[in-house]
Amino acid sequence: MRFLVTAGPTREHVDPVRFLSNPSTGKMGFAVARAAAKAGHEAVLVAGPVALATPRGVRRVDVVSARDMLAAVMKELPSADVLVMTAAVADWRPAKTAARKLKKREMKPVLALVRNPDILRTVRKGLGAARGGKVIVGFAAETGEPTAEAVRKCREKGLDLVVANDVTAKGAGFGTDTNVASFVSPDGSVERLPLMTKNALASRIVRRAFALAQSRGKCGIAGRGR
Repeated sequence: MRFLVTAGPTREHVDPVRFLSNPSTGKMGFAVARAAAKAGHEAVLVAGPVALATPRGVRRVDVVSARDMLAAVMKELPSADVLVMTAAVADWRPAKTAARKLKKREMKPVLALVRNPDILRTVRKGLGAARGGKVIVGFAAETGEPTAEAVRKCREKGLDLVVANDVTAKGAGFGTDTNVASFVSPDGSVERLPLMTKNALASRIVRRAFALAQSRGKCGIAGRGR
């Protein structure tokens, strides 16, 4: 099968030296792409700005902004069987991006923002009836109990699975090598997982996504002959 994975943060530039972003390091997404490749699947990794080496056997596409990531995902999606969206995508971007560095005296204390496209919502809308057997997995990184928000996200965005976690929990969060997560399904069922390495969690995600695809008769036919 072919896995399409997003990872890391996005950056929304105010000017060439300033930007809006978040602390995502991309470790979880890179782990998922690595696990998919190790399991014998094709893996394409759309990565925001991170300082990680490309996993063996993975094809990498580097992007910067949320709109860059959306364009890359839409380009790669037709030949993918599974989409796993681990990236921490910026919800907002500056209304204007300056072509040169802004001086302090030129900057205003209030920054005008506009909303970025919601990649998962755009993907689902774009696929429509053509979704076929594609499996779509999202992430819900919250502070506090994440499952209620994960259920909402799963249903509203038409996802097959949401991996939910509290980024403030011990052993979880940005930059760690471990995670504490739950698998949340559209019917509201929750499978709570213990503390484990991100590599171990990634293997579970790949196995679950593969099982979901198999249940729909999707057996890696997308992209054959390419």
